[in-house]
Amino acid sequence: MAGGGDERLELKFRLYDGSDIGPGKYAPSTTIATLKERIVAEWPQDKKTIPKTVNDVKLIYSGRFLENNKTLAESRLLLDGLPGGIITMHVVVQPALARKKAELHGY
Repeated sequence: MAGGGDERLELKFRLYDGSDIGPGKYAPSTTIATLKERIVAEWPQDKKTIPKTVNDVKLIYSGRFLENNKTLAESRLLLDGLPGGIITMHVVVQPALARKKAELHGY
């Protein structure tokens, strides 16, 4: 099983209200930025806060923020995930409105 390189990881993304996007299967070579693109594209439009771009989304796994330029394998999901299990990542949305407000006040 190990070392095959084509094992796909099953991931789901837990939103701030407890609902999920997914699960879906991803190759270990998938980047975190690619996951964020998928999350933005599949975001439920009935939510109060909706991310507009990848920059509005942060992914947390095992208590740490995942970096956009890293792959799932580099983020050590393979070591932490159980074979056949679904890995849950938490999604944090940084609303663009908060950033705009800070810019208006010169922060």
